[in-house]
Amino acid sequence: MPKLQGFEFWSRTLGGARHVVAPMVDQSELAWRLLSRRHGAQLCYTPMLHAQVFIRDANYRKENLYCEVCPEDRPLIVQFCANDPEVFVQAALLAQDYCDAIDLNLGCPQMIAKRGHYGAFLQEEWDLLQRMILLAHEKLSVPVTCKIRVFPEIDKTVKYAQMLEKAGCQLLTVHGRTKEQKGPLSGTASWEHIKAVRKAVAIPVFANGNIQSLRDVERCIQDTGVQGVMSAEGNLHNPALFEGRSPAVWELAEEYLDIVRQYPCPLSYVRAHLFKLWHHTLQVHQQLREELAKVKTLEGVAAVNQELKLRCQEDISRQKEGEKPSGGLPFFHWICQPYLRPGPREGSEENGAARSKRALEEEEGGTDVLSKNKQKKQLRNPHKTFDPSLKPKYAKCDQCGNPKGISRYSTQKDELVFPSALRWEPGNAAPGSRLPGWTCPPPCNVCVQK
Repeated sequence: MPKLQGFEFWSRTLGGARHVVAPMVDQSELAWRLLSRRHGAQLCYTPMLHAQVFIRDANYRKENLYCEVCPEDRPLIVQFCANDPEVFVQAALLAQDYCDAIDLNLGCPQMIAKRGHYGAFLQEEWDLLQRMILLAHEKLSVPVTCKIRVFPEIDKTVKYAQMLEKAGCQLLTVHGRTKEQKGPLSGTASWEHIKAVRKAVAIPVFANGNIQSLRDVERCIQDTGVQGVMSAEGNLHNPALFEGRSPAVWELAEEYLDIVRQYPCPLSYVRAHLFKLWHHTLQVHQQLREELAKVKTLEGVAAVNQELKLRCQEDISRQKEGEKPSGGLPFFHWICQPYLRPGPREGSEENGAARSKRALEEEEGGTDVLSKNKQKKQLRNPHKTFDPSLKPKYAKCDQCGNPKGISRYSTQKDELVFPSALRWEPGNAAPGSRLPGWTCPPPCNVCVQK
């Protein structure tokens, strides 16, 4: 049977899917996909998989795709990140019998993608992307699709989409944000960019961005003309989003835990999902946040989930007639609802350039508020301090500016040299010589010569 393409692929293989669950690292695993499908999702993506790791690691393949066959989990698109045509196609060939299409991630804006040179950081390398898509289109038995972010300019975004279509992309998901729009700088996704792409290509287009409810889904389809709408953050906070329902959090949390018992996944995934589902309640019952963070077993997670349910039922019993939700929420905290990410304060742009994420965090919380990563470190080690005044002070080298006691990189990695704190004299180790037993930080190579 010849490989289906474009609209025929979307209508026949994907069943004309309009409600799509996004690829989410450590979050769109099998159990979550099944929960989402039970509540209105018509198509799901796997989490982003690393093509190189998928090729070389049999356990990685088994854990992420070659697990127990689940007929309910179709249609399914497997997403890879890659920056080499041969590697991308080799990984896709290993996955194609377990899915309905292979997607190339061209939308990840995170620093890890920048370091690994994949995702949205390939969007300027059109020649490379053409070769990757063309080779996959020729070699695979299933269609190849792409998920992209937009450029600031609509015209360039349209040309980018047309280039991918010409290379062999059969379905395009357009996230209406640039690669710089992330975290506190996310802002609003541009449906105008998505609409322009939809008009310019002859393949199905999915829209991604600004989706918090079924009403948003319907409005997006109407405004942009896309074939389907993909949700990530909205789905994580309310997996019944595509049903147009906002049920009690414990209803979906308990259902998800039941699915996990049947289709196990790492506990970190489960904990992360419950943190999202219970996000608003954990602002009220904050002591249970620590309990959820500390538990080490699935049954421990289930116990915290049950305690959260009981606390919410107590809150409901104390609720007064006519009482309205607090904190500006559309519903009471025990109801599944969107989380609106706080944006930067007004005036966060100076001279037309966006402020850094760290600058925004410092503006929001000052120096007394620790970042989430530092809070986690302090939870593991209560005695750890981040007070800069308590950090050790090092005198700087007059010649090179490096702190005394800190070495420049040498040709031999991790080489320890004679410390400048000790005066070199005949009989001592020569300056710059290796000292295998020395445990103090080595000096800079200029200081050591003094």
